[in-house]
Amino acid sequence: MTNDYLSEFNSKDYILIKGARVHNLKNISVAIKRNSLVVITGLSGSGKSSLAFDTLYSEGQRRYVESLSAYARQFLGRMHKPEVEYIKGISPAIAIEQKVISRNPRSTVGTSTEIYDYLKLLFARIGKTYSPISGQRVMRHSVADVVNYVMGLPAKSIVYILSRIVINGNRNLLQHLQVLLQQGFSRIWIKGEIRRIEELLSDTQNIGELQQAFVVVDRLVVETLDQDIKTRIADSVQTALFEGGGECLISSEVDGEAFQEFFSNRFELDGITFEEPSVNLFSFNNPFGACKVCEGFGSVMGIDPDLVIPNKSLSIYEGAISCWKGEKMGLWNEELVNSAYHFDFPIHRPYYQLSQEHKDLL
Repeated sequence: MTNDYLSEFNSKDYILIKGARVHNLKNISVAIKRNSLVVITGLSGSGKSSLAFDTLYSEGQRRYVESLSAYARQFLGRMHKPEVEYIKGISPAIAIEQKVISRNPRSTVGTSTEIYDYLKLLFARIGKTYSPISGQRVMRHSVADVVNYVMGLPAKSIVYILSRIVINGNRNLLQHLQVLLQQGFSRIWIKGEIRRIEELLSDTQNIGELQQAFVVVDRLVVETLDQDIKTRIADSVQTALFEGGGECLISSEVDGEAFQEFFSNRFELDGITFEEPSVNLFSFNNPFGACKVCEGFGSVMGIDPDLVIPNKSLSIYEGAISCWKGEKMGLWNEELVNSAYHFDFPIHRPYYQLSQEHKDLL
């Protein structure tokens, strides 16, 4: 590509290289599309590695190091600028080394090229967990998440910050209500209705309804976005999460219509507690992340019936089991034939006519 063509490309969408003269490169100019998988091909000695490693990677790494502080750069050494007129639109670069393929049974393309370590880090840091039941994203809500939700409600909205009733120890429901009253809580939210705890203690006929009740931690009206109201909401939410075992409910009334939003600081959804993404979770060489079946090897020891008995029209007596042939292994077949009457095993019946019980016995 000649230098004139580079003016047709935008450095936001392309990496523009003009006048590259590193090693075998003879003053070439090229535009490489960003955020795409690009393959560089050519004859041996045509300058593929010179372009990919000695030009692109070298300049991307050099510019990244230059962006660091002087204190950090003193430990990394000086990096030379490749012979090129200019490079535009380049980002910090990572180069994957070429290595000899390992014979280790745990080795994969990812481990041999070392890209596996970067993939683990990528999934652990920006990976998102989804529930296999509902397909919804699993999130751990913070106090700030709840505060932002409340402050985002329309003005004049009536908001109730509620905490799930969690009975600790050997107390029953009535005893727990008395404890809540002593802690300063005075109201219970039951399906949108507010009831005083003192009234419930004096009238225990409808006490069964409290199984779905919540403790009213705070009631407020969203008006202004000042710091005082944010601090009050944060304190109330923190109390609700603590008293509710990590769960709280925000019930709001907007223009006469009721809304409820559930929050939890536990990493769970649909009754399932999930493991948060971590580097170990994506490592098959680590017992924490390895498959429980293959233990990270990618394969399991087992018996393939089609390989053991390739011709299913033969009987056991006729040598249907291919691995039990020859002078030594044939002794196993002979022992089965001689002892078959103990199990009522039909040695003269073709394998495909055997019952599942007889096949399992084999």
